[in-house]
Amino acid sequence: MTEFQPFVMERMMSKWENVVDYNLSESGVHPMTLGELLAMDGKSPNALADADFDYPQANGTVELRQNIARYYPGAGPDNVLITVGAAEANYLTLHTLLDPGDEAVIMMPNYMQVWGVAKNHGLRVKTFNLLESEAWAPDLAELERVVGPETKLIAVCNPNNPTGRIMTEAEMSAVVATAERVGAWILADEVYTGAERETDDEAPTFYGRSERVIAVGSMSKAYGLPGLRIGWAVGPAGTVDDLWARHEYTTIATTRLSNTLPPTAMSERVRPQILARTRRFIRDGYPVIEEWIASHGNTFSLVPPEAAAIAFVRYHIDINSTTLVERIRDDKSVLIVPGDHFGLDNYIRISYGLPHDYLTAGLDRIHEAIMELGD
Repeated sequence: MTEFQPFVMERMMSKWENVVDYNLSESGVHPMTLGELLAMDGKSPNALADADFDYPQANGTVELRQNIARYYPGAGPDNVLITVGAAEANYLTLHTLLDPGDEAVIMMPNYMQVWGVAKNHGLRVKTFNLLESEAWAPDLAELERVVGPETKLIAVCNPNNPTGRIMTEAEMSAVVATAERVGAWILADEVYTGAERETDDEAPTFYGRSERVIAVGSMSKAYGLPGLRIGWAVGPAGTVDDLWARHEYTTIATTRLSNTLPPTAMSERVRPQILARTRRFIRDGYPVIEEWIASHGNTFSLVPPEAAAIAFVRYHIDINSTTLVERIRDDKSVLIVPGDHFGLDNYIRISYGLPHDYLTAGLDRIHEAIMELGD
């Protein structure tokens, strides 16, 4: 048996996020309630009373796939596969498009699921970096160098986790040109689209910019509905059908209720309300963490995120990031994510898309831990 690469961040969160007093490790906004979602559509929770518990359509109901396709230029329901979270969509994409020994090039830092799946699938992994010195812009020269004739796929995360950076149109065009130069696929994790901090304009999608693009989305981050465990892959119809065939080996289908509620969330009436709620949490929470960072003098620094409810904070203390996070967790019962989990020490990722009292209480405890480091 080959050595297994665990998903270290999700392992940590699985063990601790429901145990600590304050969970500031999540990357989405404060989750919605069922009543809140249905009220946006003028319904009561009783509207679900007649929902049956039969299997839903395995690739997602037509209504849900139509509602999602609406936000991808030129896409229709046959271009969309409904999956159990974006995680399954990423997994299926790599196992459908690449064989063991194939080469994949992955953006760093990044949500490390794609990197781990690639390792466990026996792929040859190369990376290219975002540059903190350039406000986390992608190093396109490095991308051009590492992508070669054997590259089968380039994986990007836009808006980025953990930095919150949104790629410019010019940067996206450069990634597409590099991929097309060698005939590579682009796997675009776009789960933070709709969670923009500074604008109401949504981050553009990679879908439709090349014939070889799989764009992945989710209800978990920009929609505040992580418990539905709904994700999707959008791509060429034939390729999406190939993903569907593998989906039948993994989860077969999402739940009936998970196919009943998302069409409402993705409807033209409700989706704008959800995204407005998400942006309120992000825009109300960011000044809180910004002020908290400033109150510590030169201890912390941050490139302001353009999207997502997370701050990727550099700290200037002589301690390893995992050691620091474990000390904060054990001594103060607050969970955050160490930069080690993204391949970068001396950083911590802190969620701020939360109610103010919860956020400030958690930050106060992190402050206590930082102060005690000098004792």
